[in-house]
Amino acid sequence: MSIVILSRFQFFLTTVFHYFFVPLTIGLSIFIAVFETLAYVKKDNRYKVLSIFFGRLFVINFAVGVVTGIVQEFQFGMNWAGYSRFVGDIFGAPLAIEALVAFFLESTFIGVWIFGRGRIAPAIHVLSIWLVAIASSLSAFWILVANSFMQSPSGYEIVDGRAQMVDFGTIVANEHVFAQFAHTVIAAIVTAAFFIIGVSAYKLLKEQRVHVFQQAFKMAVIVGFIGIFLVAMTGDIQGKLLMKEQPMKMAAAEALWETEQPAGFAVVAAINEKDQENSFEIVIPKMLSFLAYGDFNSEVKGIKDLQAEFEDEFGPGNYIPPVAVSFWSFRVMVGVAGVMVLACLIALYIWKRNRLVESKLMLKLLILSLFLPYLSNTSGWLLAEVGRQPWIVYKLLTLEQAVSETVHPGWVLFSIIGFLLIYTAATIADVILITRYAKQEPMEVKS
Repeated sequence: MSIVILSRFQFFLTTVFHYFFVPLTIGLSIFIAVFETLAYVKKDNRYKVLSIFFGRLFVINFAVGVVTGIVQEFQFGMNWAGYSRFVGDIFGAPLAIEALVAFFLESTFIGVWIFGRGRIAPAIHVLSIWLVAIASSLSAFWILVANSFMQSPSGYEIVDGRAQMVDFGTIVANEHVFAQFAHTVIAAIVTAAFFIIGVSAYKLLKEQRVHVFQQAFKMAVIVGFIGIFLVAMTGDIQGKLLMKEQPMKMAAAEALWETEQPAGFAVVAAINEKDQENSFEIVIPKMLSFLAYGDFNSEVKGIKDLQAEFEDEFGPGNYIPPVAVSFWSFRVMVGVAGVMVLACLIALYIWKRNRLVESKLMLKLLILSLFLPYLSNTSGWLLAEVGRQPWIVYKLLTLEQAVSETVHPGWVLFSIIGFLLIYTAATIADVILITRYAKQEPMEVKS
């Protein structure tokens, strides 16, 4: 296997593992901040119980997330030296801000929140968890600033074969930053909502502190249901932006080989990447044109024409991303979101019928819904990154140019095996700890 394939797989492996923990950290910190605020304002003990209970689960998830994230930045220098040389002057700035400002702010005030309960003024204690939630979102923002440069480079100039920053404000104000940030944070809130739904469903099934977890269940269902539609709206904004700036990614996501006017949306397709055709597909006429441009009769460029345009601009080469991965990751993301809407409707039904405790089968199904956002998040990330291939920095740097040429493939393979074992162990430990604490009775707290 080539160094490019191995390095790509290693980054995929470590990033997917890390991304299991990030959305829950962002979303759950916001929920806990709301619980703490309601407990302070309403003097309602239920919210204090929920804050402490889900706070323990949050801390476990945060700790493992930090461990899995440490490796990420080291890979830029070790596996992707060409990338680091080319874009390090730009990429380093937002990552440094994320580490020195957002992460340290988050880490500091997690300590204040954990150890300050009952020792500092209640208002300051509430403020500390809000600072954790804000810092978590700020971390996401600065990482997405770096990622958005890879999606749509701006605010730079090429000097001696390297990209150098000329306008930091332009880099931060990149259109992709705000589209991705809104989409990511709302998706994180939805992830936390379904986590709370799943855990609360388990507690209601076991009839543990029903009056407390009914409240958490109701709040999470409402937030999750609204959040799914907001995720879809921000996703649509992203899709239209990508259709303008990365049409090849969107054509691959639709397995659209030929330019069509109007273009239909393929619900399913049997994709033959070798012959560049779909041997079978079920298509909704004109729907892709509408989704792409808001016009049922607009033209959508196909993969073959876009490939020809890239060859004219950059010379001979294969500029087509993995079509099957792009196509199916998009459909898994959307399909899982549909299942999540159904889960919310089930939850709303048993809530409105006042049958939260009696609906044992429904509660068991809702426990399983806890895993749905993870599948949707991972699929969305795959589409965003795989669909940009072969570019690592769009139209500026390819994967082959970015990889470390002097690293032996055997070393990378060895590290992949090591990371797989360590990350699997960390994930298993996380699941065991969260499961163990989730099953425990919430501690009694004083009003």
